[in-house]
Amino acid sequence: MFQFLKTRSIAMAVATVALAFAMPSHAALYQAVQMDKSSVKFSYKQMGVGMDGHFAKFSPQISFDPAKPELTKASIEVDLLSIDTGSGEADQEVVGKPWFNTSAFPKAIFVAKQVKQTAPNVYEVLGSLSIKGRSRDVKFDLKHNPQGKVGVLTGSFTMQRVDYAIGEGSWSKFDVVANDVVVSFQITALTGK
Repeated sequence: MFQFLKTRSIAMAVATVALAFAMPSHAALYQAVQMDKSSVKFSYKQMGVGMDGHFAKFSPQISFDPAKPELTKASIEVDLLSIDTGSGEADQEVVGKPWFNTSAFPKAIFVAKQVKQTAPNVYEVLGSLSIKGRSRDVKFDLKHNPQGKVGVLTGSFTMQRVDYAIGEGSWSKFDVVANDVVVSFQITALTGK
C-alpha cells in the first residue's frame, strides 16, 4: 500500500511538472520605464569628424508585450532644450531659430504606429517622428533583451535633418554639418506599472 501511494505521488508530481511545461508562459507586459537606465543619443559628422550627443530630458510612455507586438502603444517626447552636444556654445546655438527653434517647438515627438516581430527578440517598428512642426515616418529594428522582470529595448535609425528644417539658411548646406543624423535609444522597462 505504501509503495502504491509513493508511486502514485511520483506520477502526480511528474504529471504536474509536465503540465506546467506544456502550458504557454505569459509574456511580460512592459509599462514602467527605469529612467536612470534609459537614454536618447545622437551622432553626426561635423566637417567630416564624428560627433556625439544626448538629450538629458525625455518622457517615454510604453505598453509592450513581446508576445503581442501588434498591441504595442509607445511614444516618447524629447525636451530639445535638454540637448548636450558636449559644447555649451553649440548647445546654445542649436536651440535657436535656424536649428530646433525651441521657443516655438520645444519637443520632438515619436509615436509608434505599427510593431511586428521579424525574428526572435527583434521587432520592426514603424512610427511618426515630429520635429519643428514637420512629421515623417521612420522605420527601425527594435531589439528586446529580457532580463527577468526587466526588458532592455534598443534601436536606432538615421534621419535627415533637412526633412525637419534643422539647420536653416546658411546651415542648410551639408559642407559643415552633415545631413544624416543617427538617433539611438535604450529604454529599460519593468513589467507592470
